[in-house]
Amino acid sequence: MCDLVAVLKTPQSTVSRHLACLRSTGLVNGRRQGLWMHYSLAAGKSDLHKHLLDLIRGDLGSMPQVGRDRLTLRRYSSRKGSGCNG
Repeated sequence: MCDLVAVLKTPQSTVSRHLACLRSTGLVNGRRQGLWMHYSLAAGKSDLHKHLLDLIRGDLGSMPQVGRDRLTLRRYSSRKGSGCNG
């Protein structure tokens, strides 16, 4: 979650609320590890879910904003002392 907060410049409470909503619908999985919660895309269970995953993995990757967010994440992750482990 901390990566999303940093890259999207969105408050932690907003990111947490959105991830909780996605988790409740089964679109993402959450795994607790100590104080941390790790999220990942859930495997597609319905045709609609599979279609959404295909869209996320394919078409959305070509959008300019997604490319900018990926670049921001790489920069954020490469800085010493940054990231979820601070």
